[in-house]
Formats: sequence, structure tokens, C-alpha cells
Amino acid sequence: MIYDDQLDQSLNKLHQEGRYRTFIDIERTNGSFPHAVWKKTDGQEKPVTVWCGNDYLGMGQNPVVLDAMHTALDATGAGSGGTRNISGTTVYHKQLEAEIADLHGKETALVFTSAYIANDATLSTLPKLLPDLIIYSDELNHASMIEGMRRNGGAKRIFKHNDVAHLRSLLQADDPTIPKVIAFESIYSMDGDFGPIKEICDLAEEFGALTYLDEVHAVGMYGPRGAGIAERDNLMHRVDIINGTLAKAFGTMGGYIASSEKMCDAVRSYAPGFIFTTSLAPVIAAGASASIAYLKANQTLRKEHIIKANILKLRLKGLGLPIIDHKSHIVPVIVGNPTHTKILSDKLLYDFGIYVQPINFPTVPRGTERLRFTPSPMHSSADIEKLTIAMDSLWSHCALNRAEMAG
Repeated sequence: MIYDDQLDQSLNKLHQEGRYRTFIDIERTNGSFPHAVWKKTDGQEKPVTVWCGNDYLGMGQNPVVLDAMHTALDATGAGSGGTRNISGTTVYHKQLEAEIADLHGKETALVFTSAYIANDATLSTLPKLLPDLIIYSDELNHASMIEGMRRNGGAKRIFKHNDVAHLRSLLQADDPTIPKVIAFESIYSMDGDFGPIKEICDLAEEFGALTYLDEVHAVGMYGPRGAGIAERDNLMHRVDIINGTLAKAFGTMGGYIASSEKMCDAVRSYAPGFIFTTSLAPVIAAGASASIAYLKANQTLRKEHIIKANILKLRLKGLGLPIIDHKSHIVPVIVGNPTHTKILSDKLLYDFGIYVQPINFPTVPRGTERLRFTPSPMHSSADIEKLTIAMDSLWSHCALNRAEMAG
């Protein structure tokens, strides 16, 4: 068997469909966020403005976070030295879990190396803890949630996106004595729409189900202390398990769940994705703790962020571009063709120094390919103006190409 030929076929398929993903090598410049340097393959460098990053509030370069990390680095060195069970639990990990538990108003928290692993490990482990468990999952849940549910070997029910009536019908059809978990998100990252947290909690109480809420794109961003949409809507106490990330608004790395002492203890004790993984480096845990504590006490970045997002949406709407606006901080512009999305992305980068990656299938459905802009408080009025001018100039080019292909 010629393995390279088969690999070529798989890769060529992506190229032919315009879905092949390329990496852009950038160097973040401390103190200049969201501006960075593009390290081109020919050895040259070009300044760029990052418009697709997940460091939503620029906390990855906040002096408070960096100071905490420098202190931890000097005190402990680079890595954690092991798994959480074997020499990899430090005072920094315990402090971080205490900060997270306090943030979400839960008894405790459990830190993982990423929110993907936290979702995957927890959702794949729950059926081991709750025999005969049925998980009810929103059809647009993140890939990490889907993967965890796929691997868990338990029963699954998929309800239409944000369709509470459909969820009710699925719950009604199942044995009321069987344990149940409803898994959903607070903000769905590709469209920026909100999950109906209150309505789902109402159903959970009615049918005796646990609730599992992914707040990855909301933590740090919403609520009086940055705990997410459930905090903003005064619903945290009604959610049983909250999943969050340290790698977006908190600007570092890692993920977590926050829940009851018993739930976290059970997941800690049974989830392979937790047991057999080297723990976060203490320096990262220290930075994440400092970031959470800072954002609990400071509303300024959150307020400024919403202002910048609203300005960008208003400017793009003024151009007549097909943006999706669900009143969140995420700004998707639908292109609807993978080739044209890549053309727009490339031209923004090469011609204007604007870096935004194309979003294609399978991340989004075919025909909904898009550019997803993520404004930050640090994007200036000049940055927004430059992006607006660039999109106005390039959108007509994209439209002409679509007409040519249709002809």
C-alpha cells in the first residue's frame, strides 16, 4: 500500500474545495496588542493588525498578568513536573481553582490543560459516574462537546439549535427515572448568538436533569465580575456544571469546570483526560489567577470592548455587508464560498496588513463560509477605519468573482 498517495488524495481534496488551511506565522509584540509582526516565508517581516484573535481583552499582555507570571517563573521554573496526581499539583493550581470557584459561585473547580480537554474529559466521563445517563445536546455545540459525547458510550439526544420546544419533546419521550444532562453553550462562537439559559434551566428542573453550560466565549466578557452570561442573567446558581477557558478573555492557557465538590471530585478521580495529562505549568496558573482576579474587579475593559464591537458592526452594516448580529462581541461576515473567503483573507493580509483567518466547513456549514472578526478594547478608531475601507474595497472584488463563476 502506498500511504503517501492516499495522504495526497486527502490533502488535494481540501485544496480543490478551497478549504486547505494555511498557518500565518506572527510574532505578538508585547505592549502593542493587537498589532503584531508577520514573519513571511521569504524572511521579510510585515506589521499586521490581528482581527481574529481570541485574546478578547488583551489580557495576554496585561502588566498585572505578566508580573504574576514573572514572579512564578522565578520561584518555580518552567514546567509543573507531572500530572496533578503525581507531583503536578502546586499552590498555584489550588489558588487558580479557588479563583475560578469564586468567580462562578461554585463549591470548587477543576483545571485542565484546555477547555477542549475539559469538555471532552467531563462529558465522556459522566456516563461512568451516572449509569444509563442520557445527554441532550444542542446541535451546534462545540466539537469538544460533541467528541466527549461521542466517546462516552452513553445515550445521546440532539435538539435543534436553541429550540426549547424540541428539547422538551425529547425529554418527555424518555423514562423520567433515568439520569439526564442537558449540554449547551452560552454564546455560540461562529454566529455569536446566545443560548436560552433560563428556559433550559426551567426544563432541567421540570424533568430532573443536570445542566452543563459551556461559557468559553463569555467568561471574562460578561457579567459584573466577568463570570459570563449566566452571571449577567443571574442564573449561575441554576447551572450544575460550568465549563470555561483561560485562553480567551483571560489571555493565558487552559480550561476548567466549576461545580460541586462531589462532581469535581468524581471527574478528577475517573476522567483519563485529567488523570493522565501533565498539569499546567505553575507560571501559567499564576498568570490565569491574576487575570481572573483583575477582571473580577475591573469593568472598564468589558465596557470598552462592547463599544468597539458595536462600532465595528455599525460600520460594516453601513457598507451593506452580510454580517450576523446577535448583540454579542463576535462579528461574522458571511461570504458563502470557501475560495472567495480565502481570497478576501489573503488580500486583507497582503494588501492592507489585516490578519483574519477564513472560517470554512467543517467549522461552519457549507455555504456559510465567513470571516469572523473579534474586535478588542485595544483596536483603535484608526484600526476600525482601516478595516472598513479595506472591506469596502475588497467586497466588490469578491462580488465580481462570484459573478464570473456563476457565468
